[in-house]
Amino acid sequence: MTSPEAGPGVAEAAREPERASVARVYDFYLGGDHNLPVDREFARQMMRRVPEAPEVARLNRAFLRRAVRACARAGIRQYLDIGSGIPTVGNVHEVVAEVRADGRVVYADHDPTAVAYGREILAGHDAASMVLGDLREPDGLLTDPEVLRLIDWDEPVAVLMLGVLHYVPDSGRPQGLVDRYTGLMAPGSALVLSHGTEDALPEHVRSMTDLSKKRQSEAFMRSRAEVSAFLDGLDVVDPGVVFLPEWRPDTGDEEGSPKARVMAYGGVAHKT
Repeated sequence: MTSPEAGPGVAEAAREPERASVARVYDFYLGGDHNLPVDREFARQMMRRVPEAPEVARLNRAFLRRAVRACARAGIRQYLDIGSGIPTVGNVHEVVAEVRADGRVVYADHDPTAVAYGREILAGHDAASMVLGDLREPDGLLTDPEVLRLIDWDEPVAVLMLGVLHYVPDSGRPQGLVDRYTGLMAPGSALVLSHGTEDALPEHVRSMTDLSKKRQSEAFMRSRAEVSAFLDGLDVVDPGVVFLPEWRPDTGDEEGSPKARVMAYGGVAHKT
């Protein structure tokens, strides 16, 4: 782990990447400019196979905003966004600030370039920080100085795992990882997650995961029942684990094309 002061600069972190980064490709899909040629090349290849990929990214971001807003309105002021990608416009700290002025947010990603970009974006934000950390290495992430500075586990916290668990195979014990984080939560906390699925479009989604395995990071899609199991032991809020645009949609939210709408699930659950 590194502190913000010791973190890599963008130029250093971005030097000659060999593979596309999940975080930077996601930024490209969202219309951001914190991405590199290797990421744009991969994204365009993906879009030739699955034209809906950018729509799914936007639906995921819209779900994040709605879920975070709901958590903030429920009184939660602390947020740990694991596998956050680059905290560009409309991300967690901005959404929380719309509801409450005392919010604290830590973004964590295992991609050094995403972390470098994030630290530049968050410069001057005392209540928001970006750390180099991996969902699969909770001991290191949870002892990062910035996590310890901003997150008090004796108070309610929302742990966000959006579009990250599907990069953990069953052999990586994803349920055990989820339990490691939720086990620390105080009553009143929340787990927010989204996860890719091939329930509705198996062949279409498989063409996406096949390319991802070759050029980026292997993804493991799961069924609604499997995604719901990650929330076992918590109180799942209405409407449950549903396709992303079906989770408490706001007026004006992008509905997505028929295929984009059914390629990922989202859900929110509270610890009592």
